Amino acid sequence: MQRRIPYAVANYEEIVEGRYHFVDKTRFIRELENYKVPVMLRPRRFGKSLWCSILECYYDVNRKNRFDTLFANTDIGRTPTPARNSNLVMRFDFSKVEVKPNLAALEISFNTLCNKAMRVFTSSYRTLSDFADPAETATASESLESILNTVRNADTPPVHIIIDEYDNFTNQLLTTHKDHLYKEVTTGDSFLRTFFKVIKAGIGEGTVARVFITGVLPITIDDLTSGFNIAQIITLEEHTLNMMGFTQAEVETYVGAIFSERDWPDALQRRVLEDLRAHYNGYRLLPDARETLYNSTICNFYLNKLAIGNGKVPREMIDDNLRVDVNWLRRLTGGTEPARELVEQLMFDGTLPVDMDMLSSKFNMTRFFQREFFPLSLYYLGMVTFRDRFSLAFPNLSVKKIFTEYFNELEHISVSEGYTDMFRRFLSDGDWIALFAGYWERYVGQIPAQAFDKANENFFRTTFYELCTRYLSPDFHFAIEVNTHSGRCDWQAVGRKGSPFEGKACVIEFKHFTRKEGERLGILTLAAPLPEDADQVARYAADLQRAHPELVIACHVAYTVAGAGGRLLSTDR
Repeated sequence: MQRRIPYAVANYEEIVEGRYHFVDKTRFIRELENYKVPVMLRPRRFGKSLWCSILECYYDVNRKNRFDTLFANTDIGRTPTPARNSNLVMRFDFSKVEVKPNLAALEISFNTLCNKAMRVFTSSYRTLSDFADPAETATASESLESILNTVRNADTPPVHIIIDEYDNFTNQLLTTHKDHLYKEVTTGDSFLRTFFKVIKAGIGEGTVARVFITGVLPITIDDLTSGFNIAQIITLEEHTLNMMGFTQAEVETYVGAIFSERDWPDALQRRVLEDLRAHYNGYRLLPDARETLYNSTICNFYLNKLAIGNGKVPREMIDDNLRVDVNWLRRLTGGTEPARELVEQLMFDGTLPVDMDMLSSKFNMTRFFQREFFPLSLYYLGMVTFRDRFSLAFPNLSVKKIFTEYFNELEHISVSEGYTDMFRRFLSDGDWIALFAGYWERYVGQIPAQAFDKANENFFRTTFYELCTRYLSPDFHFAIEVNTHSGRCDWQAVGRKGSPFEGKACVIEFKHFTRKEGERLGILTLAAPLPEDADQVARYAADLQRAHPELVIACHVAYTVAGAGGRLLSTDR
């Protein structure tokens, strides 16, 4: 029987009972038990909520009789810890807190959400003690304190508290420039600080066994420090780096199981693994991390579309939930102009310098918005990752495409008007040279002069890729900076199965010159690519041919000259 793909399924019981695939990381429960209050921060779509559900099922005393059903086929199920099914579990999801315009309204929203979660708790454990439902008018802190008092006075197991997306609503305050409200929430005797103080007191007296917290940024937890200085941020600990996200071996095993169940061909499996690696892999969470990670939820996004389409490779590669709104960049950098400068640096250079001494598991709001800290702020948001000890870079094609969209928006470059005719002609004649000329005239022609003068090979390669994916994804698989036996191939397009271009491919090598060098070599007047460039692109084409012998491959070299022009030349002419 074919198992389903757990995209948008963060309930562990549903995954087990609904016969979904599951990449088993339960071994990390043992690592978590080395901490009393572990805080795990990861970018969006890395599987944080699923982890909360796994822990809820593992520690819940009410699920003791279902332990084998839920965990028999997992690592932790084969060798469980003594703490299994030993707690009352109270779970909160702060992403559901509605952001309001003032502190009083925000507190009501917070109290309403937390009291609802605590009513679920009291209902679940009423057979173990005389828990009273939280009063409608009670604050979240009062309700929690009342429950912990009952636990302390009764012969019941201690409470395991799980808080998912702890900083979701406070991050929204920062994004929307409600700094004053953020400070009110995280300082003094605010409702949020008081709530965490109650948790801290519960840990001290033993009524709270453990606390597990997830989020994206360490800002809020740092600003809450004086009231909650027991948090143990494990985000940068080497032994927990692979706790969320998929490793290469896990992806290969996972995809292999899907293909085995469906009896799909090996050639398709190779294509899928190439797609996943190019678009979702590349997160190196520490400079010396042994391996990079895949964004697990977005892998499931792709694989779910693949399964629904019965083996048809998805056209859409990016889950909209992966995107961080460009307003985050404006807020982070202090305005549109500095945001543009940051995006341009990444688009042109492909990297950001980083000071490793500044890498910290905790930092406050003030530091987050300091210019020298921007690279690490983007790192926590999942927009860049470590290339080495000295620089950060885009992790994969998905993020690179998103930043190209940011560039277009910040520079007011249209990518939807004036392109129809050139792409319609291409679908008719398959002429890459004419298509590149149209890209240069229509897209590059909109770039402001100051940006155009700084543009380089990386920029032209990336923007041509993004534009082609926008209009030609139904017909081609596109990839850039592809690692091959002969080196790194700049640009590839492989015709999709069932499209008019099936069996055809295009390989392009990009070469960029300064204006002075371009004029000296006569680059923009060449009739054919330089021999060394033609040889290079031919080697990449040969690598592609060996992997896909059925392809007819066209080879081109794209020449661009700073501030002057660009053109595409075929090696066959």
